[in-house]
Amino acid sequence: MLTESEIRARLDDVRGRLADGLQRSGRPVGACRLLLASKTQSAEAIAAAYRSGARDFGENYVQEAATKRAALGELPEATWHLIGHLQSNKTRVALAIFDLIQTLDSAKLAAALRRLRPTPPMRTLIEVNLGGEASKSGVSLGAVEPLIAAVRDQVALEGLMTIPPPGASPEASRPYFARLRELRDRLASATGLTLSELSMGMTEDYTVAIEEGATIVRVGRAVFGERNS
Repeated sequence: MLTESEIRARLDDVRGRLADGLQRSGRPVGACRLLLASKTQSAEAIAAAYRSGARDFGENYVQEAATKRAALGELPEATWHLIGHLQSNKTRVALAIFDLIQTLDSAKLAAALRRLRPTPPMRTLIEVNLGGEASKSGVSLGAVEPLIAAVRDQVALEGLMTIPPPGASPEASRPYFARLRELRDRLASATGLTLSELSMGMTEDYTVAIEEGATIVRVGRAVFGERNS
């Protein structure tokens, strides 16, 4: 684990790059939030990041997140996002842990979220598998609009999320980020929903994602260092 001073320095560097990307794109300060992807990182590392000013954390696995939250106790200003696939048997626990689920991918899951917590509706993003990769969850491009129609009364839909296929450089992700933004804009117009959030971009390509309109970037290694096994 990195020391707290190292985590703070790396966090400041990422924040600086985020701010530069917004300025370069003509976007206002605060238009994109930094979500720290803390999968496999220790509770101590998360606490160090929180003390250094981080407030948004993303976890891939429900049980891992539950264990960390129990160890951390109350972090009053923290928000927790699920950024990994949600298994149906973990839905009840996820509702108790997370403030936003970024990986909604079925009407069945939305119905379960509504049944277990009818009010307030769970905040969600729809995960879109733009690369058509069998190894990744999410819905296909053509399935997004029908899914919105099926779930809009079940959950609070706030936008879209994607993970592009691996590329040789950050620029390889740009077409996918642009496509997600264009899809969001079209769907917002067609459905009347706000869909204000675009969660896209990770350590390798978050600066490109900011230029293409990301409102949330999910950064882990750039702040915490390499993942623990």
